[in-house]
Amino acid sequence: MSNPKDLTANSHIQIQSPEAMTMSMEIAGIGARSHAFIIDWHFRLLLAISWILGCGIALFSFQGMRFAWDQASTGMLYLWLAPAGIIYLFYHPLLEIMMSGRTPGKRMAGLKIVTINGLTPATSALLIRNVFRMLDSLPAFYFVGLATVALTRHQVRIGDMAAGLLLVYSNDIDQKLLHQASQLALKTNLDPADQSLLLDLLNRWPQMQTEDQIRLGEKFLGKIGKSIIADQNIEKKHMSKQLLEQLEAVAEMGEK
Repeated sequence: MSNPKDLTANSHIQIQSPEAMTMSMEIAGIGARSHAFIIDWHFRLLLAISWILGCGIALFSFQGMRFAWDQASTGMLYLWLAPAGIIYLFYHPLLEIMMSGRTPGKRMAGLKIVTINGLTPATSALLIRNVFRMLDSLPAFYFVGLATVALTRHQVRIGDMAAGLLLVYSNDIDQKLLHQASQLALKTNLDPADQSLLLDLLNRWPQMQTEDQIRLGEKFLGKIGKSIIADQNIEKKHMSKQLLEQLEAVAEMGEK
């Protein structure tokens, strides 16, 4: 994707794909950011506390060991507490890298991190974003970061600006479906109503029962005058798979 263009409202960015399809992404503001952060804060606090409690229980209940706090060596205390601190401090960068710009809190809040071109951010950009997290958190309660979000055009904190990233609402459009929509837009002899019906059918296909997949798939193929290739004598699951392949072929080629 390339050529991001601002809409009239600063709460959106407009992205143009290589197939000349234009999409709009809504930028997340203070409320959405705070919601995701609070969820993540609970997750990382729970993980850190779970480590401390788990290690403590294992240490104190280990057979034959008589362990008391005042007898613990400095090394033992570091071994016990340091991983909890690592979990708490590195929660965001590690999960954002592993989950391609998301964390459990962002996913639950319906948000994701993207580049200014709407792409999945690189690992280096996510690391830069999190290096500046300490600055954004000053002097307390993310005051600098929240103030920056409130004052900047695209509601970004300092870490986002440094890394060239945005936090947007996630529109989980399947990339395969997006490609199919592009193909239909570029080359098709299907009328607009049939194009829309086909894309909706492909989008809802995974959530439908097998019987409904077969019924609607056959109905659509019959509507556009396409011969049904699926073997009527095979199991319903396999028949559904063959119908899906046929529907995807129609979407890919854009032809009846």
